[in-house]
Amino acid sequence: MSTMPIHPTGADRRAARPERVTVWRRAWAAARCGGLLLAGGFIAAAALALLFLALGTLVFSPVAGLGLPFLAVMVWLVRPLARVERRRVRLIAGASVAEAYRPLRGSLLTRVRTLLIDAGTWRDLAWLFVQIVAGAVGLAFLAALVVGPVFVAAVVVQFLRGAGDGKVLALLPLGVLLAVAGWWGCPPVARGTAWLSGGLLAPGENARLRAQMEQLAESRAETVDARAAELRRIERDLHDGAQARLVSLTMSLGMAEQELDRHPEAARQLVAEARASARTALNELRHLVRGIHPPVLTERGLGGAVEALALASAVPVEVEVRLVERLPDPLESALYFVIAEALANVGRHSHASWAFVRLWEEQGRLRLMVHDDGHGGADPARGSGLRGIQQRLAAFDGHLTLSSPPGGPTELFAELPCRQ
Repeated sequence: MSTMPIHPTGADRRAARPERVTVWRRAWAAARCGGLLLAGGFIAAAALALLFLALGTLVFSPVAGLGLPFLAVMVWLVRPLARVERRRVRLIAGASVAEAYRPLRGSLLTRVRTLLIDAGTWRDLAWLFVQIVAGAVGLAFLAALVVGPVFVAAVVVQFLRGAGDGKVLALLPLGVLLAVAGWWGCPPVARGTAWLSGGLLAPGENARLRAQMEQLAESRAETVDARAAELRRIERDLHDGAQARLVSLTMSLGMAEQELDRHPEAARQLVAEARASARTALNELRHLVRGIHPPVLTERGLGGAVEALALASAVPVEVEVRLVERLPDPLESALYFVIAEALANVGRHSHASWAFVRLWEEQGRLRLMVHDDGHGGADPARGSGLRGIQQRLAAFDGHLTLSSPPGGPTELFAELPCRQ
């Protein structure tokens, strides 16, 4: 790997002003942490409001016999707030905090019971109380960061106007103290609040394993349903397509056999019709087999098959496939159809002018990225295509992440084990 030499004068210039670079970095860190502390303050305010609503529900609603349902609603509202805090923790600490809630299924009473006995619910409630205090502390340091410099400036202006009034100048250390406390205190306070939230919201080992088992059971059930639906589709296509053609072919050949001696010309026409039916049935069988396992996948491997998909796409697609060796056939087939569905979505919905597909192997994991410059807004809940991709990946213990803000771009990222 080549490196570009640094000109001595450039190095000298950087060495001559290290304090300036450090100051700007510290200013950026303080401003960024200040914004995250402000977000933590808003979360704390919402947490306080939810706490008051929950207490009010417990006090007043038993008269109407609605205490438990209202309490369940209040507890359920904590979850979106906890998800926002998890995103804030990720921005501060750079690490994700996992969720491990029990799925809410069954009747309304069963869902309420599951919600109230879920360990994740009680972790959220414990975090709710801590967040109120932590958010207030964060806002105090943020106020010091904002008010301190303003206070110093006001003192200096008053001192200049008062022509050396010592009483005004005596307030200057207070403003400096506030500014320094906010300047140096915001980053560690932000990290500390993130550490507290991450520790409280993160599930324990048993809860994490239980959530994984439930997710695997759900994905297995979805996979079984998808396989059953696929088998029904194949059976229907065979019954309505190739089987009907073969029945017609058999009838045409039987009629041709009867007419062969008496009307050779009519028999020749029936044979021609039978040949056309056989050709149509063969094409339908090829199309059906291609939907099960594309021949290009067997002939050219996954890289060549993806390049063929890119050439057939209505949107220009760049392809980069870096694999050490051929993958198992079921995994290759699943990845092929995932990429095919993703590119089909790009062509149908994104209005993109360009896209790229990248597939690579890293640290024993397969990573797939499909990116386009379209208008975004993709949502798995609004279509079956992305849901089908999730089901295919779940069958191989894979995970799908989708980023598609309104206005674009859209990026689909999948990760799964290399070998099954």
